[in-house]
Amino acid sequence: MGNKYGYNGAGGGFGGGGMQNLMKQAQQMQQKLQEAQQQLEELEVTGSASGDMVRVTVNGKKTVLSINIKPEACDPDDVEMLEDLVMAAINDAYTKAQAEEDRLMAPFAAMKGLL
Repeated sequence: MGNKYGYNGAGGGFGGGGMQNLMKQAQQMQQKLQEAQQQLEELEVTGSASGDMVRVTVNGKKTVLSINIKPEACDPDDVEMLEDLVMAAINDAYTKAQAEEDRLMAPFAAMKGLL
């Protein structure tokens, strides 16, 4: 029959298998999150500056993987320009990596405070 709150001791008090179902969904979401994070680590994006004179490749976690500088970008009398080109290429790569991270992590945005 149950007590005055309608609880009869069966099913854990969450509508039978409701708690199990919730736990299963949480585990599935965590698995999907781990898969998305793995995709970010494997992702490679390349940013460039000055018509590909300087190219920088980063992964989705924004770790620089490589820098490619064409010889004609190396003017010994204007090292500051080369520094600016490298910085611009890195920022371009980071922007692209962030866009991919935002896309991959969008389904988990509501969970951000919980993780």
